[in-house]
Amino acid sequence: MSEAEATASSRHTRRGGVIGFLRDLLVIILIAVLLSFLLRTFFVRSFFIPSESMQHTLEIDDRILVNQLVPELVPVHRGDIVVFKDPGGWLLPRGTEPPRGFAKFLQSIGLAADTSNEYVVKRVIGVGGDRVACCDAQGRMTVNGVPLTEPYIVKPEGEERASAIDFDVTVPEGSLWVMGDNRYQSKDSRYNQDQPGRGFVPEDEVVGRAFVLNWPLDRFTWLGSPKGTFTGVDAAKEN
Repeated sequence: MSEAEATASSRHTRRGGVIGFLRDLLVIILIAVLLSFLLRTFFVRSFFIPSESMQHTLEIDDRILVNQLVPELVPVHRGDIVVFKDPGGWLLPRGTEPPRGFAKFLQSIGLAADTSNEYVVKRVIGVGGDRVACCDAQGRMTVNGVPLTEPYIVKPEGEERASAIDFDVTVPEGSLWVMGDNRYQSKDSRYNQDQPGRGFVPEDEVVGRAFVLNWPLDRFTWLGSPKGTFTGVDAAKEN
């Protein structure tokens, strides 16, 4: 092989290597996008926290991952943090622009947190058939007559009651009673009893259960119901 032929062969090999690398990279990106889309559609979805209603469990601008198998395949439990569509009248309009262009595309395939103004994040306190009330003589929430110890709630300094207002409701089957952890800064079931759903959230409106706080990284944590908070509630419901 002449020197010219060797040089041409070397250039062809390098060109083929670059093209092969770019082709493989494109395939990897397409597979990643497809997997992300499938995860978002069927299993996991990302949301951001726009308000202080779930402090200090969730802070403003936190990002969470939501298991969309709840409640379709996995039941909702008391203490779960759930994301659900606004049943109507719960949310005030926000002055933020809806995502556009590339940001909208990233949200649609699950590579960015959903920032639309139609979802609510709250903690489940009562499920279908539960009697939820507040407050007892010690200012605690009760479910089926059992007082709750709620280490996650935030109250103003000097305030002992778990709710600023009294209420006593029975949750319809197939619905939920939800409240924010920041009890005095949360427009939750208590304050939506004048809406068509009377403050109850249909399980059909639940997008899923938040299972991890994934951003910012220094606040990364698994989310769930504190052990012991709802002990005895099921047994009391059966009696």
